[in-house]
Amino acid sequence: MGPRPSSFNEKDFLLSKDTAHQRHPFTLVIHGGAGTMQRENSTPELRAKYKAALNKALLAGHAILKEGGEAMDAAVAAVTAMEDCPLFNSGKGAVFNVAGKNELESSIMLSRPPSTHPDIPPSRRGFGLTLLTHTRNPSQLARALYLAPNEAPHVFLSGTNAEKIGETFGIETVDESYFFTENRWREHRRGLGLPEEPFPHPGGEDREGHEVPLDQLPTGTVGAVALDVRGCVAAVTSTGGRTNKLVGRIGDTPSMGSGFWAEEWTTKGWARRVWNAFIRRRGKNVAVGVSGTGDGDYFIRLSTAASIAHRMRYHHESLKKAASHCVEDLRREGGIGGVIALDNRGHVAMPLNCSGMYRGVIKEDGAPKTAIFDDDELD
Repeated sequence: MGPRPSSFNEKDFLLSKDTAHQRHPFTLVIHGGAGTMQRENSTPELRAKYKAALNKALLAGHAILKEGGEAMDAAVAAVTAMEDCPLFNSGKGAVFNVAGKNELESSIMLSRPPSTHPDIPPSRRGFGLTLLTHTRNPSQLARALYLAPNEAPHVFLSGTNAEKIGETFGIETVDESYFFTENRWREHRRGLGLPEEPFPHPGGEDREGHEVPLDQLPTGTVGAVALDVRGCVAAVTSTGGRTNKLVGRIGDTPSMGSGFWAEEWTTKGWARRVWNAFIRRRGKNVAVGVSGTGDGDYFIRLSTAASIAHRMRYHHESLKKAASHCVEDLRREGGIGGVIALDNRGHVAMPLNCSGMYRGVIKEDGAPKTAIFDDDELD
């Protein structure tokens, strides 16, 4: 049995002694889901609540990065904050399937193994989880299993056994009633043409999550992509899936290459290296991380997340151009959504093809900037 990863604790992860010579501009970018939210259906108070929740997630991740912590841990910290907020379709705010149950998904992927766990082989890459029903924070479970190649030698697990393994690492499980929120329940029942009351759990009378969010019948996710000072890029994604999805449906969030991706490669060829020097692109290694949100079935069909990295690697496109191209491909096929993407130079892309995507970015200055609608500027 190999060393067991502890449950997530942001204080445990500080700059490793074997820091790379080149210091990278640590950055964190997040999304809280994309969809058909409309400005005219919102209020200043509700928009402020979403921005406050996004700011909280950004600051949670930034607190780790500014101390030299791992990209993996910063991304998990940001996603955990959103999983605990009923405004978003993940964790506490997850949507219901057609049977009135919550089936959660999550994933993690790194461009290189974390410096705090040098025993993780580079080929490990990441981990996906689906059909979770009792894990309070699926992103923390994804991290724990990624760091446990002996106990979880695969890259994709589902259901009860994954949760049982997680419990041995201290990952918290809860009764299924924890995930109940009044608003998501009402959406679920309205979508099926059924009476909205009574509520399925006694705690439903507490009415947590009763405020109507901007995104109705959501298909989105939450996600974070972080770059640490060593140049590692990590992507973490978490979701409740599609409202009234079929029981057992698996989306893009845990499907490697579809809803999440991270990769690093070395630039080859003297001409490319001369060009990189000309445009002042430091170093030969390029790394990128992607987290998607929207109609996951289209992300799966088009391998959206991996395609962004591959356009950068093989077509030598910029991060912005590659991400925009793949999000436009989604639109042409009929899929709505968006992505957040980040490379190891600190470049950020957040294209979307719909009316809104909760999104934000924070850099070394520690100033969180967020936006909601498609025509919003980050502020």
